[in-house]
Amino acid sequence: MLLHGWTATADLNFYLCYEELGKHFRVIALDHRGHGRGIRSSQSFRLADCADDVAAVMDQLGIATFIPVGYSMGGTIAQLMWKRHEHRVRGLVLAATAGHWATSRQERLMFSLLTGFGGLARITPPSIQQAISDRMYLSRKTMTWEPWAALQIASHDWRSILEAGSALGRFDSRKWLPDVDVPTSIVITTEDQVVSSRRQRTLASLIPDTHVFEISGNHDAVYAQASEFVPLLVNACLAVHHDALNKQGIPRDL
Repeated sequence: MLLHGWTATADLNFYLCYEELGKHFRVIALDHRGHGRGIRSSQSFRLADCADDVAAVMDQLGIATFIPVGYSMGGTIAQLMWKRHEHRVRGLVLAATAGHWATSRQERLMFSLLTGFGGLARITPPSIQQAISDRMYLSRKTMTWEPWAALQIASHDWRSILEAGSALGRFDSRKWLPDVDVPTSIVITTEDQVVSSRRQRTLASLIPDTHVFEISGNHDAVYAQASEFVPLLVNACLAVHHDALNKQGIPRDL
């Protein structure tokens, strides 16, 4: 199950990964709440609800256990999948993500501003929200993005997007990460300017017996350096898959 990052969609985040992952796994991806074609809700955005949404999708598909593969914000949702639905999770693959997102005063201020903007968005008419979105975001991105990608972004619910950013700022799993008891791979983007490699390494150090894969790339390595990143992600998923089979006493060639 592929879990995308903040302000992205499943296709924007993983479109270059589908084919290679599909050679080894059944691949499923969804848009999170407020993102792309994701659920629209009047309730405040919660990362925990996104984890519950994943479980509900798998219920509908008749899938009992699976491997969440989370990128950036998707990595926090994957962690919450284990926390809230441990019996469903065979293993974890976490990429360009962390167990905490805000420690400095500047970071806390930035995320608190998102909280305020999210509140304002609740009382801003949708037509005005769309106009602001077009001017501040889409007009810049459509100059370099393919039309399909611009349309993915245009479909966001920006109130939910802002609230999702605020939720990331409050997320901190460091106290319970040492309890994670499923096979785990972590892909670290060592030149990341969004999620520092230091935080990514902290995440890796807190989860026992983790496979660590590294790529010298920024936060957009999943598509900007796809020729290097995609094989690395496939290997990270295979490592977790094989560990899960070994844990169950199943030969790897089955």
